[in-house]
Amino acid sequence: MSNDLHSLRSRFNAWFLASMDDFLEEAFGERKRQLLGAIPASLVELGPGAGANFRYYPKGTRVVAIEPSPAMHPRLREAARRHDLALEIRGIRGEAIDLPDACTDLVVSTLVLCSVDDPARVVAEAHRLLRPGGRFVFLEHVAAPRGTVLRRLQALLRAPWRWVFEGCTTDRETWRTLESGGFSKLELEHWRLRSAFVHLSPQIAGVATK
Repeated sequence: MSNDLHSLRSRFNAWFLASMDDFLEEAFGERKRQLLGAIPASLVELGPGAGANFRYYPKGTRVVAIEPSPAMHPRLREAARRHDLALEIRGIRGEAIDLPDACTDLVVSTLVLCSVDDPARVVAEAHRLLRPGGRFVFLEHVAAPRGTVLRRLQALLRAPWRWVFEGCTTDRETWRTLESGGFSKLELEHWRLRSAFVHLSPQIAGVATK
């Protein structure tokens, strides 16, 4: 892929995520608030995109944003200013995060593990960053049950969807990755999202505690 096409795709995704902000709040807002609970003074967010979660953090919260897409960075800074957050952007991938062990009490990841190259490695990094008792809050679209029509539709759309949305995979069994993540406690809910994007309707959400 040419650099120009890659850049165009990245800018499209930054615009698309920002334009979906109201929908994301309507679809996920209440569930995210319940999952996040009490928020510490600083946290790490993996793949924050255009900053859809920033509205849930108290003013003054220090957010270390692990966001490899430069196209997202201006929107992240704008969202941080709008919500009065102290933002630090690290333009690196979630598989190898340049932060020390046990450096935070909260890692947040929503609609991210679908897109990374190595979900198990990203979950391992989240575990590494947490202090004992720290929480990894997640929300992800996942694969439908095997053998269903919806699972076949997800497989059919996998390649074009993955190309357009920079690696987003329609049919990952992400709950299995989390179950193998080494956490002392895992609270995980399977649910369905009402959306025109039917192939993304199977969802999981929960909290993994170190």
